[in-house]
This record gives sequence, C-alpha cells and structure tokens, in this order.
Amino acid sequence: MQRMYFDHNATTPLHPEVKHAIIESLDVFGNPSSLHEDGRRARILIETAREKVAALINADPDEIMFTGSGSEANNTVLSIVICSGASCNLHSPVDSDLVISTIEHPCIIETSKCLENRGTRVKRVGVDSRGLVKMDDLEQAVSANTSLVSVMMVNNETGAIQDVEKALAIAHASGALFHTDAVQAVGKLPLDVRKLDVDFLTISAHKIYGPKGVGALYVRKGTPFCSLIRGGHQEMGRRAGTENTLGIAGFGRAVELRAEEMEAEAERLAELNTMLRDGIESRIENIHFNSNPEYCLHSTLNVSFEGVEGESLLLYLDHEGVEVSTGSACASGSLDPSHVLLEMNLPVEFTHGSLRMSMGRSTTREEVDYVLDVLPGIVKKLRRMSTVYGGER
Repeated sequence: MQRMYFDHNATTPLHPEVKHAIIESLDVFGNPSSLHEDGRRARILIETAREKVAALINADPDEIMFTGSGSEANNTVLSIVICSGASCNLHSPVDSDLVISTIEHPCIIETSKCLENRGTRVKRVGVDSRGLVKMDDLEQAVSANTSLVSVMMVNNETGAIQDVEKALAIAHASGALFHTDAVQAVGKLPLDVRKLDVDFLTISAHKIYGPKGVGALYVRKGTPFCSLIRGGHQEMGRRAGTENTLGIAGFGRAVELRAEEMEAEAERLAELNTMLRDGIESRIENIHFNSNPEYCLHSTLNVSFEGVEGESLLLYLDHEGVEVSTGSACASGSLDPSHVLLEMNLPVEFTHGSLRMSMGRSTTREEVDYVLDVLPGIVKKLRRMSTVYGGER
C-alpha cells in the first residue's frame, strides 16, 4: 500500500540532496576542535553550514550556535532567567519574571514550570478563538521586572502565525529580552532577523528536510547569554560538547535548499490547503476548523469532528495509508485534549476529535483527493459507533 504523509509538522523526510550531503561527509571523522588536517576538514563543514543557516535568516555566522535540537535551544534561552553570571544577569533571579504564551511547545511550557518551582515568577498569556496571542494581555503581563518574553512564531498544532513584531515591541519597551520559537516558521516563511530585531530565535533541522538531532539558536550580538551545557569551548563557548558534524553538514544543505524551494512550495501548498479545507467542509457535517486561513501557515490544517475521537480517526486513516497527527508529536501517548485547542475555547464536543494535517514538498493533488475520498466514510463509521454522537451502544 502506498503511504501518504500528512505529518510534516512532526518531522520531514530527508531531502535527497541532504542525504547526499551527509553521505559525502561520512569520511570526515575528525574532531572539529583538533588542529590537524582531519580536524580542520570537520571544522570547515561546520563553519560552512553556519554561514548557510545565517544567510537564510540574514544573521551573521557568529550569531548562530548549533544545538542538539530545537528543544535544547529553547531550554537554553529560558535558563537565562535564573542565571546569576555577571555577563547575563538582567535582574536578581528572585526578582525576574518570565512571560510566555499558553500555547507554546511543551519544551517551553514544561521548562517554565521548572523555573517556577525554582522561584521565577511566570506569567502566561492566553489566546483568542483564532489561536492568536492576546496582545493587550501580553502588554499587561510585561513589566520592568520581566527578563524574558517568549512567543512562538507559528503554532505547531494549528499553524497560527503570531504577531511576533508586536509582541517583541512590547517586550523591548519594558527592557525585556525577546525569544521566538521559529521551528515551524523557518524555511516556510521569509524571515529576516535584522528587520525583526529579535534577541533569540530557535530553528530545527528536521522540520525543513534536514536530519534529526540538530538545531540552532540565533543569539543577537551583544545579547546577555548563559550556557545551558558547560564544560567546553565549542560553539564560541556557548554550548559545550563535540559538534554533530554529519548532522550539521546536512542542516547546512537543508537550509540552502529551503532558500531555493520555499517560495514556489508555499504557493503550491496554499492551493492544496484550500482544496483540502473546501473538500472537508463540503463533504462532512458538524466540523470545526481550528486553523484560520487568514492567520495560518499554508501547509497546516487542523480540524475537529464532533462525536469522533481523534486517535480513532488517526488509526483508521493509517489503515488506509494516510499518516496524520492529532496534535503535537511531543505529546503523543496522552489522552488529554490538546492544550492549544483548550486555550482556544473550542467547544467541548470537538476537543477530543481533532486532526492535524500538515503538508510538504512531496504532497500532491492526488493525495489530497485520496484523503477527501476516504475521510468522510471513516468519520461516518466512527460516528455510528459513538455513544456520544448518538450511535449504537
């Protein structure tokens, strides 16, 4: 059976040219910190990739540090709030506030809870029914004691694009640093950190057809910084540990290809998204779209079906060869409704029945047609089985 992949927000398949770049680098085994020839060859791979990542977001290469993941990059930024080092202390740790949105990725939410348990005041700002951060509430939450504000650029579940420029202006007006988790945005939307004037920005390779296990953090020049992983001089002294040379080489090729393919792909995916949305709306009753087309990423469609369990839908679609998600891949295994949808005040009858369909460079019109052919029958079958929806007991 042919598999159809509609879960690109969870991870993307390796681009063939990225795979080729990694294979070409397999013989470069030297430690990038070594001064001999094999070490220098590894260092060249890393610094070439750093230049490519920087170019994609209009940063300087020395403003890019490589990490083991987007989650590590986010944890690194949030750790600054409680750092007491002379070079990074904005406030006394006990007087420092952290402000985040309530729909952040779990790595932000869970880290904020840890910081809260260690004495940091954490203020959480909600969203409206479109999944957009309430800017009036954000302005009230930020104060002179706020060290850091973190608002994601694109939500991983709904695709909602946040007004990062306005959130950043609010943070900077009070003297706070600003971080955005741009994992779902980089390589999909044009992004210029110089125009944005952001202090920190997170990227992940495996969301843009690169390898897993490598991410990057943009740190604007002159921004206070505190290392999360200490003990070595790597990454300009910001992140100890021997670099993942192969992963970084693949990352560099992935961002280079994104610069070439992003614009045309965005236009094509926007058409497919409209086709998918219109097809679902015309063929299935009692649904609720959680992705507002005016404010959402072109590749993502999140929709809820009344009286249906999202996990059941996922498994039935998987049986038909269609791979989708019920929300964040990092929260899979949990039976609780999505925290993002709950924050959007989704009607309770829809909270458990959501699907996230995220498309990418391999998605075709034929695949969208196939989903629209099989999905209505699956929904109808599950509703007949549902006691909640009035089916048989």
